[in-house]
Amino acid sequence: MGLLSNLINGISLGSIYAVIALGYTMVYGIAKMLNFAHGDVIMIGAYVVYLTSVRAGLHPLIAVVVSMLACTILGITIEKIAYKPLRQSTSLAVLITAIGVSYFLQNMALAIFGANPINFTSVVSVPAIKLFDGQIVISGEASTAIVVSLIIVIALSIFIKKTKSGKAMLAVSEDKGAAQLMGINVNQTISLTFAIGSALAAVAGALYCSAYPILSNTTGAMPGIKAFTAAVFGGIGSIPGAMIGGILIGVIEILGKAYISTQLADAIVFGVLIVILMVKPTGILGKKTSEKV
Repeated sequence: MGLLSNLINGISLGSIYAVIALGYTMVYGIAKMLNFAHGDVIMIGAYVVYLTSVRAGLHPLIAVVVSMLACTILGITIEKIAYKPLRQSTSLAVLITAIGVSYFLQNMALAIFGANPINFTSVVSVPAIKLFDGQIVISGEASTAIVVSLIIVIALSIFIKKTKSGKAMLAVSEDKGAAQLMGINVNQTISLTFAIGSALAAVAGALYCSAYPILSNTTGAMPGIKAFTAAVFGGIGSIPGAMIGGILIGVIEILGKAYISTQLADAIVFGVLIVILMVKPTGILGKKTSEKV
């Protein structure tokens, strides 16, 4: 029963990583850049949920919606100010800018909320599920994370394949120049990608802090790195790959903590990533791409 309980916890944690990883994989797949400030958008989203639900007394669901709107505006603003001027620059320049945006958001949160961590109040009111006469208890936070992540992945896949905006994203991811010649607004499409990814970051922030109720200005740093690892693991640019990668990373982390060492769990996660990339450099569902020279 202990193994099954750990697997459920791992899937729950991995589901949160998957939601975060979707932001990375969408931005990379369409804009071909790594937004390392994405983890800090998660942190900002969690703070907005805290302020609106605990301080302002709004219903938790409304607080999450407000957080999604705030993070959507933040994501679009970051893209317009920090990344759009570098659209034709080298990937290194964009990477350095992303790191700079990350530290800016962390220090902004530090200046506003202070250095002391905040005890986050869970926004989940779903009752725990008891299995096998109570031998296994699935918390409301765990079941909610799994269900929400599945809904998001399915909805996002349908959006990408069935809607005009989604098809525009696919076209831009294949060839920006050709997409622009076909009348697609590339700038608007990239902004929409950042908006969706940032809104998902708000949901992930609420889920993560509900499961691990400590909020500080660095809350999004490690989950962001692990979610990026999940995106690479599953094949960056692939939505199903982000889901698979997130769940695998979550399961590996929880099993590593339970059966090997809590101190070495993170090292095990990144070690497995290295092994996977040595065997399949594009990730589990990644595709090889050829570049013209």
